[in-house]
Amino acid sequence: QVRLVESGGGLVQPGGSLRLSCAVSGIFSIIYDISWYRQAPGKQRELVATISRSDSTYYADSLKGRFTISRDNRKNTVSLQMNSLKPAAPAVYFCNAVVLDTPTVPRTYWGQGTQVTFSS
Repeated sequence: QVRLVESGGGLVQPGGSLRLSCAVSGIFSIIYDISWYRQAPGKQRELVATISRSDSTYYADSLKGRFTISRDNRKNTVSLQMNSLKPAAPAVYFCNAVVLDTPTVPRTYWGQGTQVTFSS
């Protein structure tokens, strides 16, 4: 069983920074793409950033230049550094990973999420 555990969420001031982390554990051969998504109450889950195994990255247009995704393939972790955060509704940030935990077919796993809330 593959497990993803996020950490690092919390209360942040507008304009501040926060660093989220996600640890992937379990029995598997390879972790392919790892992504961060976020979901605000009443809204659809949206893609924030993706990083491939070779460190190619993708960011949502509105977040380019402010967010940075990185990964450590030895530790099976991914981080999301969020700077210059803009005030918004609270959102839960989810880690998503495509993992080869079967002989041939990779599968997608989700973490439970970590909440980010802005202070007034």
